[in-house]
Amino acid sequence: MDRATFGPGGNGDLFYAEGNKSTLQSPGWLEKYGLDAFEYEAGNGISAGESTLRAIGVKAREHNILMSLHTPYFISLSGVEEEKRLKSIEYIRKSLWAAELLGADTVVIHSGSAAKISREQAMALSCDTLARVAAEFADTKIRLGIETMGKVNQLGTLGEVIEQCRVSPLFAPVVDFGHLNARNIGGAFPDVDSYRRVFDEIGSALGDHYAKDLHCHFSKIAYTNAGEKKHLTFADEEFGPFFEPLAEAIVREGVTPRIICESAGTQAEDALYMKKAYEKALQ
Repeated sequence: MDRATFGPGGNGDLFYAEGNKSTLQSPGWLEKYGLDAFEYEAGNGISAGESTLRAIGVKAREHNILMSLHTPYFISLSGVEEEKRLKSIEYIRKSLWAAELLGADTVVIHSGSAAKISREQAMALSCDTLARVAAEFADTKIRLGIETMGKVNQLGTLGEVIEQCRVSPLFAPVVDFGHLNARNIGGAFPDVDSYRRVFDEIGSALGDHYAKDLHCHFSKIAYTNAGEKKHLTFADEEFGPFFEPLAEAIVREGVTPRIICESAGTQAEDALYMKKAYEKALQ
């Protein structure tokens, strides 16, 4: 893909308001709506069966929709109890099974918590878990994405995610710009250059292809001193980040990210807004 691509994380309000009932209908709806990608949300666990997941994958290919999958939120890479971390590897196994059926090329995994232990301990535990994941799933063709996080007591600064990705070439950063902005109390992305630095830092640390094909999340997020509070829509003007400088940064850097919108209910509309802003920046 030689252009940035855009789509929603899960089905938004408009999808259901227009009479759709099943994710099987999402790929066709998204193609008609003008979008290119869809992130299957399995945050609360993978409940769909093999036939349903396979059928969604068939529809995605039919309608040229690029698929990814968000793994369950209860995965704990940095859990103090080894049993919890081993269980997390099983959740990743099931996520990869589902992703393969969906035809997804990326699964997104949360970085881990550092609420009850030091960040150093949390990083050591998370990297140990990731090393086990890399050993167990060495043959997978699916990219294992480690997501930057929005709360200060979570792992998930850009630097921490890069360090986690150094464990194995199987891992790649998933940059959630809203999360990074929230954990920096709104000061992360004041201009085009602040966005460009994200791509530059990833390219320098891991290799240019990681920066070029970056998997991203984008939404406006309300925050407190503890970081992320809640996801908003693009209609909000108080909290950021704002997309237009990122569109310009993408064009200037010559990169082709996939950007999944996680707005609260308006993820398809806001994804289309981003696609149009990007196309404008290309001109």
